[in-house]
Amino acid sequence: MKDGEVIEKQRLPSPHPRIKLYLVTYISDGLKVKGYLTEPQTNKSLPGFLYLRGGIKNVGMPRIARIIQFSAEGFVVFAPFYRGNKGGEGQEDFAGNDRNDAINAYFVLHNHPLVKKGEIHLFGFSRGGVMALLTAATVSEVRSVVCWNGVSNMRLTYEERIDLRRMMKRVIGTPTKYPERYDWRTPRNDIKHIQCPVLIIHGQQDEHVSIEHAYQLEANLKGTEKKVDTWYYEEFNHYFPEPFNRDIVVKLTEWMKCQ
Repeated sequence: MKDGEVIEKQRLPSPHPRIKLYLVTYISDGLKVKGYLTEPQTNKSLPGFLYLRGGIKNVGMPRIARIIQFSAEGFVVFAPFYRGNKGGEGQEDFAGNDRNDAINAYFVLHNHPLVKKGEIHLFGFSRGGVMALLTAATVSEVRSVVCWNGVSNMRLTYEERIDLRRMMKRVIGTPTKYPERYDWRTPRNDIKHIQCPVLIIHGQQDEHVSIEHAYQLEANLKGTEKKVDTWYYEEFNHYFPEPFNRDIVVKLTEWMKCQ
């Protein structure tokens, strides 16, 4: 067994009549990691969409309805749970070694028979923003990255999210004692390796991941002369209401297809 290899693919009931849903087990750092895979019913090749979740453990777990929403726009979507979740092996460590679960999930799509070669896009929400940026910095063939209300500075998350400090101390340690662990989880120094366009979407009222994450990411990308687009929404917080959420899903997938 090698990293990125799918070793089990279990069909699940799908809420969409023209999209197949699977529970997939793949290999990452020798661990069995699980995730959801959706496939539109078609004989044509489609772009791939790597959905990188936020949160940790059961908080922020990928929702089937959300993944189907993106797949309905014409993508094969894979959404890894990260190690240690839903029966997967290992222990999640908040953008530490579990970043490899995102990187190896890219290769699940890369090796998928329906996915067009060279057309795999990354989508990171909340903590998934860091995972998407680190993956794009590692895999030069990534076509585009969308960072929606995404974390870009792990030290800033520790400072802002008092409610997460106990978890972050347990999983990472404190920034004072272990600054290198926070620097490693902050893709500031990795951005120079990103080869693809990046779209930043952020609600300016977000209290979970402040708009400062988006501003810092935008400045870092522009500072290294990367192609970056920004969609900032003054009226929204961490979760965008309908129908705006749906409209932005359509708009961002159209943006991906134009890259």
